[in-house]
Order: sequence, then structure tokens, then C-alpha cells
Amino acid sequence: MRVLSKSRFKLGLECPNKLFYTGNKEYANIKKEDTFLEALAQGGFQVEELARMHFPGGILIDEDTWEYEKAWNLTQNLLKQENVIIYEAAFLVEGLYIKTDILVKKGDVIELIEVKSKSFLPDDDYLFIGKKGGMVAGWKPYLFDVAFQKYVMQLCYPNWKIESFIMMADKSKTASLDGLNQSFRITKKGNNRTGIINKVDKVEQIGNSVLERKNVTQIIDEIESNKYQYHANLTFQESIELFKDLYVNNTYANWPTSYSSCKKCEFKLTDETDTKLKSGFKECFFKQHKWGEYEFKQPNIFNIYDFRKGNKLFQEGIIFKKDLTEDNIGLKIEAEKLTTSNRQWLQIKKEVNQDSSIYVDKEGLNNEFEKWKFPLHFIDFETSTSALPFNKGLKPYEQVAFQFSHHIYHKNGKIEHANEYINNTIGEFPNYKFIRELRNALSSDEGTIFRYSHHENTILNAIYIQLLASNEKDKEDLMNFIKTISHSKKDSAIQWSGKRDMVDLWDIEKRYYYNPLTNGSNSLKEVLPASINSSPFLLNKYSQPIGQINLTSKNFTDDHVWLKQEKENLLNPYKVLPPVFENWTEDEIENTLSEIDGIADGGAAMTTYSKMQYTDMTQIEIDELSAALLKYCELDTLAMVMVYEHFKELVYA
Repeated sequence: MRVLSKSRFKLGLECPNKLFYTGNKEYANIKKEDTFLEALAQGGFQVEELARMHFPGGILIDEDTWEYEKAWNLTQNLLKQENVIIYEAAFLVEGLYIKTDILVKKGDVIELIEVKSKSFLPDDDYLFIGKKGGMVAGWKPYLFDVAFQKYVMQLCYPNWKIESFIMMADKSKTASLDGLNQSFRITKKGNNRTGIINKVDKVEQIGNSVLERKNVTQIIDEIESNKYQYHANLTFQESIELFKDLYVNNTYANWPTSYSSCKKCEFKLTDETDTKLKSGFKECFFKQHKWGEYEFKQPNIFNIYDFRKGNKLFQEGIIFKKDLTEDNIGLKIEAEKLTTSNRQWLQIKKEVNQDSSIYVDKEGLNNEFEKWKFPLHFIDFETSTSALPFNKGLKPYEQVAFQFSHHIYHKNGKIEHANEYINNTIGEFPNYKFIRELRNALSSDEGTIFRYSHHENTILNAIYIQLLASNEKDKEDLMNFIKTISHSKKDSAIQWSGKRDMVDLWDIEKRYYYNPLTNGSNSLKEVLPASINSSPFLLNKYSQPIGQINLTSKNFTDDHVWLKQEKENLLNPYKVLPPVFENWTEDEIENTLSEIDGIADGGAAMTTYSKMQYTDMTQIEIDELSAALLKYCELDTLAMVMVYEHFKELVYA
């Protein structure tokens, strides 16, 4: 049975064409590979369990997702009661199917409660509807989701009076006990779809809950009356009927392509040489724009870095880079750095002309080099956020810093993996130990410290605020250390700029360097392989065992080689990090709880930490995951060193 569910309705809102591709195994879907989505889902399950405790005595409809009629029949039987609370109540009517997170029935008065792993501040008067009266874009899909649920429920029970709520973390609230985040454990023994076992029975056991609900009844009514529309040419009711017909009949919508939707389309091939899967993105442009192989090979505007003019130009029929001009991209040039539009123009011209040469401002880079003091320190943090706080007094979604890596580049060229830290202790808030270890690592000299992007500075600001409200005996020393190596946020009540304020290598790269092999990206995961493939120095050096190149490591043996080739292709070092359970048998792997094969990006690292915290796994599994995290984080700081060496090679060549 094919039915239009909540998730498919939201997919249709993004682009009706996606309803043809979703669930079809013939088509690539890069969202299946999104490790950040997995991390988000884990937190969502825990918030859902806590939310249910606000409505005790509820009955869970826990049928498999495809058992639509069975779940609907069970729900109907429960709804015969005058008063009842149901978790995941199911409604099936006319090809539409929804499950509500929490439903409270008191006669014909119904409370529909949607639980989200998001957060809000209660004094935010413009949370859902902005100052100018428009719906806030980030909330739009969630509010339309609630409206869809209400619509289906009302079709089933026309006489119901339905009030709608969104329940989520209130960032003004603090946990009233330690270990709130440990109250809901993920285990294979869980008796529901989330696999969560509750360590508490009622909300009173955790003191003050950090969840609260917002009444969105009026907004939902206004969506139904079409005051707010998702697509200008579709009413709310028309969109439901259209999406249902498309999905149930497995029909391609032929919905007009657009820059914003197509740029974010997940039905793309990440590897164009993959002949096993089809590309929904390509099919849309073949059907609607009559593109053939020639057009698909032409550089298009979808991957241009930070391209704010994309929507306007796409509507004007400008899709290929060869049709862009300095005027229509708004080129602005500054003498001392690459502007955003300048980087865009470099990307455009080099792709159109098939020019693979690197742009480098040697003078600009050299001027930066002269400001730096040896030894050079390269640091990288791995962090997480938790909807349910670790400790008493903490708020939802406070930053948790659980790991760092630290490389030192000495003036004589020696590279030392000098320090690392990881906290894998279940239920322990790691931030204060983290900052003590970081202080110890960086306080032996006055050398310049490097980060990549603003994340590390953001985290240090967050820990500063946490320390300010803490009872740590050495809080003043730790706060002073933070102020020495960072700068305050613009909106901070306390302003500072440290004498060793970290240098942002990401900003250096953006200002003075452009490599066509990055395809416009400034991510370290793209800049590293681009640098390697453009650098004879890096290729020669890192094709040798690390024990022979004046490089130390805390996680790899002296015979480890970072750069390896497969046929004629140089492999990205992140792609050759060893699998987590490299030497385990199939039976041993089958019994693990983490279900993690490898860690090669920040999302996977965050997911791994979350699973170590909330999953009842064995210590040996925790140790294996910790070892994999250490290897990944070490590569992050070594990658920064390699990029620095590449810049140095370019300047002094």
C-alpha cells in the first residue's frame, strides 16, 4: 500500500519531483549517507521519551511503519474511550497516513503534540512568525507538517476540536539534577522502535523538566486558510491532493526546476562513475531542459561558492558558468584579499577555461607568515550538543567538547603530534577537563596557534560562559587562558581579544588561495586532497612512512604511509582511515551496538560520541570507537599542517 505520510508530505513541499525518486532503490540518495542526520535522530528519540513523561499513562501504538491498517485499527479502538492519551496514534484515510507523537483526548477536545529535538527561548515573540508577518523559513516545514497531521485527523473525525502544539527544549531552563542525559539509554533490548529504555518512570524524578510546549493552533489554522503558503501556486489543500496522487500513483510531477531546490537535491550521484544508480537530478534536467551528455559536462552554477545570486540568474535562464559575466555576478575586487565575488569569478573562469592552475597571492601569504611565531600549534576540537543536559545547572543544547588533537610544527621542520585528549566516560561533562588539558598543551611557549574555521573560537566562548556560572576552583585561571587564545563574540557582554588569538587557517585560505580542485569548497576535507594533488612536495613527503619524514604520531605506527595510490588515483587520506573494528570477526561485529563502520567526518565523530554516551555497549567497543576517534582527529590537525606546508611551498618556491 502506497500512502502519503508525514515525511513524504514534507519531501513534496521541498520539491514534488522528489516523490517519484524517494524510496526507489534505482536512484542515488545522498541523505542516506548524512551522518549529521543520524546524530540528530538519536537526540530526537530521547527528547520524545522525556516528552511522553509529561503525559503519563499513555498507550504506545508501536507497530511497524508499514502496518498502516493495523496501527489505524488499534488507534480507533483506543479512541472509543472518552479520555485517553496515545503515543504515536495512527490515522489512515483516503491514501493519507500520519502518526502523531502525542495525542491527548478529552471528549471531542484533542491536543495534538508534535515533539521536536529543537529549542526555543520563551521570550522570543518572533519564533515562528517574523517581525514583518512572514513565516520564519526554518520553521516552515515543521509547521506545515503539524498542519498536515491536523488535516488528516480532521478528515477522520470531523467533529473534533483540535489544538496544536510543538514541544521542544526550553533554552531558558536548567537541569535540576546531574545525569539527566543518562536517563534514557539506547539498547538492543529496547521494546520499541527507538530502542530506548527509560531509567526513570515519571517526570517528577528528574526535577524540573527542560521541555516546554508552544501553542501553534492559530498558525495551523492560518496555514489551512492559506494565509501562509509553501508554494505560491498551490493552496495547502491542493498540495496535499497533488502530493498524494503523485506518490500513490508513482508519477513524476514535472515540477519546474529551481536553483535553490536543485542545488540541495539529494537524488544525485556523488560518484559520476557509479553506473549502478540513477540520478534524479539528471533526469529532471533531461526531461525539462532537454539536457544531453554535452550539457551535463558543462560547468553549471550549482556549485559556485556562497552564490547568493543563483536564484535570480536561474530564473533568467542562466544555468551555465560560460554565460556568467563580471557584471551579473557583481564582481568586487579588493587589493589585500580575495573577496567572495572574486573567488566566485576565479572558480567560474577556471572551470570554463579548463584551467587547473592554482591562484595564490604570494605576497599576501608571506605577509601573514611574517606575523607568526614558531613553534606553530595546530588544534582541532570534536564537539557535540545534548538536548538533555549532562549536569545540574546546564541548559539544553549546551556545547560539549569531548576531544582535541594538537600538532606542533617546529622551526626546523619537525612535526610532532604533541597532545591529544578524549573523554569517553559515560555521563561525565567533559568541558572543564578538556580546557585544563588544552591549557597544559599550549602553555609551554608563545607560538602561534591555528584553527580551521570559527568552530574552535565558538566553543571556547561557550566554555567561558559555562565556567563563569560554575563552581570550579580554578575557573579564573581557565577563563583567563581562554581569553588569551581566543576572541569574544560580537554580542558578548564581556569583550576580549587574546594576545595569542588563534589564527584561522580557513580565513587565510579564503583570502589568498584558490585551487580549482576544491570545486569552490573551503572545507578542509576538500582543501586537503586538492593541496596534495597540486603539491609535488606533499606527494613526495607523505608517500613515505611517517617514521622517515620527521613526523611523530600518537595513533599510527612508524611504518604508516598517509598517501596511497589506487591505480592512477591518489587516495584522500580521510578515505583510507582504518575501519573501526578492523581486526574483529563478523560475529563480534554483529554483537556491537554502535553500528559504526568508520569515522571520517565531524558528523560521524559526533554520532560516535553520542552513542558511547547513551548506548549500553561494552567497554571493549567503547575502546575501539575511542581509538578510531583519536585517529580521525589526529588527521584533522595533520591536514592543517599539510595545508600550511603547501602554502609555504608556494610562497618560497
